[in-house]
Amino acid sequence: MTTTIESPHLLRRNHPQKHNHYALRDYFQFNPEYGTVTDWNDCRNIFTSEDFIIGLLEGLEEEVGEASAAIMYSIGLEWGKFDSLFFQTWFEKEFAMSSRRANLMFLLETWWWPYISQGWGRWEIDMSDRKQGFMFINLFDSAVARTLGDVGKPVCHLYAGLFAGFFTEMVRKQLNCIEIQCYSMGETYCKFLLGGKERIDAASFWMTEGATARDIEKRLRSGEMK
Repeated sequence: MTTTIESPHLLRRNHPQKHNHYALRDYFQFNPEYGTVTDWNDCRNIFTSEDFIIGLLEGLEEEVGEASAAIMYSIGLEWGKFDSLFFQTWFEKEFAMSSRRANLMFLLETWWWPYISQGWGRWEIDMSDRKQGFMFINLFDSAVARTLGDVGKPVCHLYAGLFAGFFTEMVRKQLNCIEIQCYSMGETYCKFLLGGKERIDAASFWMTEGATARDIEKRLRSGEMK
């Protein structure tokens, strides 16, 4: 998505104080004359099919092999960093308050609501371990995993990068993210670990040893690092 210079969203112009704007016809503005779709925040959107997602991922894997995961993560990382700054701008404009002063859960839910409208899936954030320097994110109905189906491995590297980029900019501290459970592994939802490099490296190592998401949670909460 990229910002657009077209006229502001018509519904927003008529109802500037409206906040419950996440229904399809409320959130998106379809402009058939220009062939464009913009959202409530005047950001350009493109709708793609599941075939596009499959073609993108399989094509990338064919070109670079296992490095495709790192590339998708890097794309998500840059996207997340950009979107964190963009989000702070429209949040402060819409709610007339600094994002630094907002309730944290309200802030995060406000950031993710547009992603739900755009088809990226619902999420849950578990911040009970935040003081220990990590937290878990559950993702339901991942656009990537739902499309690829059960392939026996984590596939949501784009999401992992997105979360890492967004939270890195938000807290102004370098954070990494790894998917430790995926719908494409036969699970009912995807699960991500967000934290510093040491914890992410430890989780990655444990996964290669066959650890489950539950195992990783227990080890991190007990203070184990490798």
